[in-house]
Order: sequence, then C-alpha cells, then structure tokens
Amino acid sequence: MAYATANTTRSTGFLAPIAETFGALRTAWARSRVYVRTYNELNALSSRELADLGISRSMITRLAYEAAYGKDA
Repeated sequence: MAYATANTTRSTGFLAPIAETFGALRTAWARSRVYVRTYNELNALSSRELADLGISRSMITRLAYEAAYGKDA
C-alpha cells in the first residue's frame, strides 16, 4: 500500500500578521457594506410595504445587523 502525506504549514513570517490584519479589515468592511445596504433598502420601503413583509420600522436596525453579522453576533 502506498500512503500519501501532505504537510501543510502556514507562513509565520513577517508579513503573515499584516496579511491577517488586512483580511480582517476587508471582512469588516464587507460586513459594514451589507449592513448599510440592507438598512437603506428596508428604510426606503413604505410602512405598507414593510407591513406586507411582516416587518415594523423598529425592526429595521436589528434585521440589517443580523443580515451583516449573523443572529448570534
């Protein structure tokens, strides 16, 4: 039998922490954009349209937050 072993190591050099920081910033920026976009789209709806969706105006902030960051965040 032949066995294959794959050893993967992550770079722990000088640039790794910088790359992780930029990755985290990119993720935070993308989530922020989802929040703002969702909030603006829901806020642009009339009260009647929101009621048809089962949403009240007081729920918009929470729904936008959940869309961007998840329910448990």
